[in-house]
Amino acid sequence: MSDETAGPADVQRAFLPPEPPARPEPDTRPEPGPEPSAPAHDPAAPAPLGIDRVPTGNPEVDGKLARLGDADHLPADGHLDVYEDVHRGLRDALTALDVRPGPGQAAPRPGPAQPYDHRS
Repeated sequence: MSDETAGPADVQRAFLPPEPPARPEPDTRPEPGPEPSAPAHDPAAPAPLGIDRVPTGNPEVDGKLARLGDADHLPADGHLDVYEDVHRGLRDALTALDVRPGPGQAAPRPGPAQPYDHRS
């Protein structure tokens, strides 16, 4: 015979109904879908900066500033050509302001004379 005797816990377990088998946990993972071929946003792709350009009233200057928008659609290595072209055009427009008036144009007025220029 066996030396083992049933204790109170064993007797209590004998009268309990069997536990139902454990249910598997529901799968909450998203269903696999087609993998995207490319990311939604490619940081290396050309993208507009979204900077508003305010007209200056000078058609030549406004045309050069509008040219800056061309860089929005170019890769970074193409920006330099656009920037140099705009810089050259703006520099030429500023230089044209310093050109002496030609025939038929009014000459700039001299400023007021200094009092120490008139000695007696």
